[in-house]
Amino acid sequence: MLTIATANVNGIRAAVRRGMDAWIDSRTPDVLLLQEVRAPDSVVHELLDGWHIAHQACDIKGRAGVAVASRLPVNAVRVGLGAGEPEAPVDTGRWVEADVELPDGAVVTVVSAYIHSGTVSQPETMVQKYAYLEKVTARLRELTADGRLAVLAGDLNIAHRNADIKNWKGNLKSAGFLPEERAYVDTWLDDVGLVDLGRVHGGEGPGPFTWWSWRGRAFDNDSGWRIDYQLATPALAERAVKVEVDRPPSHAERWSDHAPLVVTYDV
Repeated sequence: MLTIATANVNGIRAAVRRGMDAWIDSRTPDVLLLQEVRAPDSVVHELLDGWHIAHQACDIKGRAGVAVASRLPVNAVRVGLGAGEPEAPVDTGRWVEADVELPDGAVVTVVSAYIHSGTVSQPETMVQKYAYLEKVTARLRELTADGRLAVLAGDLNIAHRNADIKNWKGNLKSAGFLPEERAYVDTWLDDVGLVDLGRVHGGEGPGPFTWWSWRGRAFDNDSGWRIDYQLATPALAERAVKVEVDRPPSHAERWSDHAPLVVTYDV
């Protein structure tokens, strides 16, 4: 069995202070995909000592950052979507791939991704988001072209369906739920061929949600969004046997405003 967990940590140093390490020790994932790490390489390696690490920090201090941490050997790492060219600072710290080697010699490609959030009132942020989503779509077509075992995981900052937001009617014009954003997920599932494991194994909803605002009683009322995903290629999706959202028992026990999404694969 291979356990892959993805989590937006909302700052890895803060997450560790709040109890992320205890969750890791209890969950024992084989591969941990992190977003919004917001720390330099030295800190990531210090806090995840003993893991094989692939990390891309953001060029803008204190923002974004993605990492792959694996207990299994990693035989290749690819960072960013710049196709060998420098990326705009706002696009850094958002994409890292690692080829994880299984005990039988097979390889699973894992991607930790953190898509721009965007703000409708700041149109330039949405332009940046759509441009990045185009690059993501192009890369996903490459990853699915050869039948490999692969998964795109992370905080995609897009809720795909009405069932993915508690208050979907109130967010029809909000970034993260705009028709243009949701259409990209349609493309990834219907055209590229990825499988949304959270939805396939989670039923028709509403939820299970993965993000709740720190403010008010959003967590207590389960007024959340499902914006954290594991989108697997068909060859890997058919091996998924369990999909779980590790929602903490209480607001006080949260170590991030996101809950980890954990998938167990029979490989």
